[in-house]
Amino acid sequence: MKFLVDAQLPRRLASFLEGAGHDATHTLDLPEGNRTPDEVIEEISRRERAVLITKDRGFIPHLVLEAGAYKLLLVSTGNISNDKLLSLFASHLENLASVLENHDFVELTRERLILHW
Repeated sequence: MKFLVDAQLPRRLASFLEGAGHDATHTLDLPEGNRTPDEVIEEISRRERAVLITKDRGFIPHLVLEAGAYKLLLVSTGNISNDKLLSLFASHLENLASVLENHDFVELTRERLILHW
């Protein structure tokens, strides 16, 4: 599976996903880095069929209108250490990849995955 990790999340998340056998890019690795406009991030996600992983709820309305990201994984953990975030992804990664095959909007909280649609 292909992922695009947004600016509010650590670059280590992209590295973790790559280590787990996925293709992952962090916005820091884009030409404009973390200054890449949201519209460009969404366009890259659609063009590359990459799941956008973000904490930014601002991406949801565009997804609803089918003008946003290819698929969206919203991280709703509040403040969390990078180590705990990576541990959370590790515990849900197999299930995440499976549900993202059939759902366009998934939310990851500290307790569970929420399948929106």
